[in-house]
This record gives sequence, structure tokens and C-alpha cells, in this order.
Amino acid sequence: MSKTILITGASSGIGKATAIHFQQQGWNVIATMRTPEKESELNKLENIQLERLDVLDLESIDQAIKNGISRFGKIDAIVNNAGYGAYGPLEIFPRENIIKQFNTNVIGLMDVTRAIIPHFRENKDGVIVNISSIGGQMTFALGSLYHGTKFAVEGISESLHYEMKEIGVKVKIVEPGMIATDFGGRSFDFQAGEITDYQPIIGALMKQWQNPENTSSPAGLVADVIYAAVTDNSEQLRYRAGDDANFLLDSRKKMTDDEFFSMMRNQMGK
Repeated sequence: MSKTILITGASSGIGKATAIHFQQQGWNVIATMRTPEKESELNKLENIQLERLDVLDLESIDQAIKNGISRFGKIDAIVNNAGYGAYGPLEIFPRENIIKQFNTNVIGLMDVTRAIIPHFRENKDGVIVNISSIGGQMTFALGSLYHGTKFAVEGISESLHYEMKEIGVKVKIVEPGMIATDFGGRSFDFQAGEITDYQPIIGALMKQWQNPENTSSPAGLVADVIYAAVTDNSEQLRYRAGDDANFLLDSRKKMTDDEFFSMMRNQMGK
């Protein structure tokens, strides 16, 4: 019998690549997104069910899970992928943007997870994959909001794995580096503002991000890592995705704060 996975944020990028990868491996896929009526690729693939799910809408979360179980009988794994990044000086961000960032990346992830746990507990089986980032272990300038959410995801996931083990459920964290997705487009909220004091560091960061030497890994690479995390049947908690993830996270662990901050400033030309 084929297994079933539910993926949030499956309309593009990592979520879409993951949906396609699991479908190609013979899994049933509940591909969720805010506007499934606009999807024109996944709906053509067998054993993929499109569902509306907005992580800020509790009713849509419950309904997507209910519909998926109704069709496939059981959900074996979920991937909490929906999210976006807010970057810019904290001082200029309106409070509503701050709340939206944490509601989407943290509270939404927890709401989806809480909704699926009773099903997993009943089956004494399941895998929860939370998409974090290298930004859940280290930071770039101007990312206090985004990194705050990803550090939270890391802490939530690490603590959750203890209680989930009691009911036969595994928790996994996937930490991608720079990935070639639309993160810099519709999944990116960049606020530069007009305060002159911040413009030098804003310019330095933008120059670093646009450096042609910075190579982004394809979303399919993350999908491969997610598949390994779901299927390896191990107790491993964290999985990295991308050569830059390995380099930066290894550097963060080996260096003192001052050494790491100096390296990051040098990369920005600061």
C-alpha cells in the first residue's frame, strides 16, 4: 500500500519539487497551497490531491487533513514548508508585518503540526519534517524577523522530538542553504526604508546576495534531502541541504562569535 505525505506551501519552490519527487517515488501526495485553483502542473499528476491550506486559517488546515485522510486512508508524513522571509532593519518594520512573519513561519507551523498529531498518535506512526534553514543556526544582517522565526522552529522541533518519540512519531529538521526558488520574489518581504544610517549595511548585504560567485542549489536537492529524512527510519534530527549549508554551519560551530561575525562582515565588504 502506498504511503501518503502532506506538504504545505506546495505551489512553488521546495514544496512543489518535494511533491513531484514523492509522487515519482510512488507516494500519494496531498499538495496544499492557498490557491490550488491556480495550480496547472501538479493537478496533472496521478495520486496528487490538491487542497487549499492557509497556515493562518485553522479551518483550512483541518479540512485539508480531513480530505486527505478521506481519500488515501492515512497520512504517514507531513512537511511544514509554507513560509516566507522578512528582511530589513527592525526599526522600520510595522508591527503587523512582524506579527505576520511569526504567525506564518512559527504559529502556522505549530497549528498544522497540532492538527496532525492526533492522527499520528492513533496510528503510533508518522514523520514530521519542519523546513528550517541555515538561518535557524546562524544569521545574516537585517534578518532579525526571519532568523527569529527559524531559530524558533529549531527549538520547537528539538523539544517536540522528545514527546513525539513516546507515540512512535519522528521529528526531522531540514536546513537548506541558498536555494534557487522564488524566496527572493513573492516569498520575500524586504524593507529598506529611508533611514540613512542603515543604507550602508543594506547596500553591502544586497551586493553580497547578488555576488555571481554565490551559487544557489536547486529546489530538487532539498526535495532529495526531505525524502531521505522521511524514509531513512533513523532518529536523526537535523539534515543539511547544500554545500553552503555545510560550510557555513560548520564554520559557525568551530568559530567564536567574534570570528564568525568578522567572516560575515568581510563577505559583505564591511
